[in-house]
Amino acid sequence: MSACDQASLEALAAEVGCLLLANGERLATAESCTGGWVGQCLTAVAGSSRWFDCGFITYSNEAKLALLGVDGMTLAAQGAVSEAVAGAMALGALQRSRAAWALAITGVAGPAGGSPGRPVGTVCFAWVGPEGRLDTDTRHFRGDREAVRAQSVAHALRGVLRRAGLGRG
Repeated sequence: MSACDQASLEALAAEVGCLLLANGERLATAESCTGGWVGQCLTAVAGSSRWFDCGFITYSNEAKLALLGVDGMTLAAQGAVSEAVAGAMALGALQRSRAAWALAITGVAGPAGGSPGRPVGTVCFAWVGPEGRLDTDTRHFRGDREAVRAQSVAHALRGVLRRAGLGRG
């Protein structure tokens, strides 16, 4: 995996911004374990107000319910760190914004909080775009808390680039 330092993450965010701006689209984010790091990278790019709509930091389950409309039964049945919840977060962010695209991240960054089924480093992602297609993914990242979170930010941004760039250009 390429470097996940702040400069590299901001360079990825700038690529996302160029693509969204070229397409006349905006992005919304829903973040849990990354605590707004994606939004911070996006807004570090000058002119991001033209393509970044808003970000939801929904760290607690209660915030996921109240701010994004995640179904409590889904949370109870699947757990907060699941593709089902990531998908619901992305859909909620899209519905509550003026964006064409939304991404969501929920995971276990560590050092505690893991379980045998969801060890530290497990992160679930979701992306939804203008056609309403929802894509989800789960990754298992190595490293300390900061490394897991940085890799999560990079993966989320790369996911937007792959999906928003399909069939374009």
